[in-house]
Amino acid sequence: MEYTVRARGLFMSTDTKFPREVIWAMGLVKYAAARVNTELGLLKPEVGSAVMNVARRLMNGEYDGEITVDVHQTGSGTGLNMNVNEVISRHVNTEYGINAHPNDHVNLGQSSNDVVPSAIRVSAVKSYLDSLRPALLNMIRVMEEKGGEFNNVVKAGRTHLRDALPITLGQEFSAYIDAFKHDLSLLDSVIDYVKELPIGGTAVGTGINTHPDFGNRVVKVINEETNLGFRRANPFRAMRLLTDLLTLSSILRSLSMDLYRLCQDIRLMFSGPFTGLNEVDIPTQGEVAGSSIMPGKVNPVTVESALQAVSTVIGLDEANMMAAMLGEFELSMGIPLMGYNVVRQVRILTETMDKLSSLVIREMRPNVERMRHYAESTSALITLISPIIGYEKASELAKQLKEGHSIRDILLKLGYTEGEVNRILNLEELTKPGIKLRGINK
Repeated sequence: MEYTVRARGLFMSTDTKFPREVIWAMGLVKYAAARVNTELGLLKPEVGSAVMNVARRLMNGEYDGEITVDVHQTGSGTGLNMNVNEVISRHVNTEYGINAHPNDHVNLGQSSNDVVPSAIRVSAVKSYLDSLRPALLNMIRVMEEKGGEFNNVVKAGRTHLRDALPITLGQEFSAYIDAFKHDLSLLDSVIDYVKELPIGGTAVGTGINTHPDFGNRVVKVINEETNLGFRRANPFRAMRLLTDLLTLSSILRSLSMDLYRLCQDIRLMFSGPFTGLNEVDIPTQGEVAGSSIMPGKVNPVTVESALQAVSTVIGLDEANMMAAMLGEFELSMGIPLMGYNVVRQVRILTETMDKLSSLVIREMRPNVERMRHYAESTSALITLISPIIGYEKASELAKQLKEGHSIRDILLKLGYTEGEVNRILNLEELTKPGIKLRGINK
């Protein structure tokens, strides 16, 4: 552990450690490299077998506590690679009685410059496919179910936070469903790009000091272990540039923005219960006290924690932009930070969507009468019904509306029957396309 011990004094000490996903991916690359080198006759079978066994245990999480280097380290990730090499070497030596050198055997045919860029991509792809993609699909499914329930729940539309024409809660949900579907499509597309691995490029992309078939064969083993369809990259590009991962991060940012807007809308609809909109109820939000001093107060706690979570994802994207800019010529200098951040973004968004879909969206209860009252009281209806009831009556209606009367009550006072008012204020019809100028003149 000589390198790892000395590195602690030179790297940052921020207590920021690599997540399980990155350590797993590093173990997978080391396992695949040892297997390929053994098959190529470059490692003795007993050494290769021992390295593979220990690498497998690293993948399974047995040595996570021994990966101690800080994320903020040498830009290529040499600190992480050497930490992993030394952990594997030490366990091979002590547990198998075999002399396995960190560089000569564990790192045979490799460089930190191709290993770590490959591992962080493997961890990003697997994290997305295992956790974030299912969470996003579930969010879409839950919103479609609830959107169907809310298709006929009419509410006041609002633009600039001012009265606008009626809309249904289902139509508002459809905006986010469509946005999330586009986010999913974009993520799937960029993940295919991230699947390109530069392993086999060694120090500068040329593949010096490794077998010509090493890179392709390592990728094949990785695919046998994961069944995720990784491919060999142009190593000169994938070692020098992290723009594929930055693109992934930017789409995670877009998803975060869509979630942010959804949460803001929910907070406003949930505001109240007496001095806010009070358009929806979310019973789960009352499971913890909303205030330490005001008894009975209920806050949108899950929604607010989600807003903070997606704010972190957006901030990490800014850090990723800077990380992607680090470096010159043949190598990026932001590799460990990018690897850490992307996995963190995926984790945060997965948790956010799981909690929002199960505790907020699924449990949402519309206050139908309250919504309808707002929809019937919106001043935007005056313009719409002016051609129906005439300009003079519409002007009178506007004056009374400002005094707090509902449009329904005012129309009844103007002499319209209940049936005629229902025809004029057919809010469900007003949420559909078409020209609504024909009506009743009195």
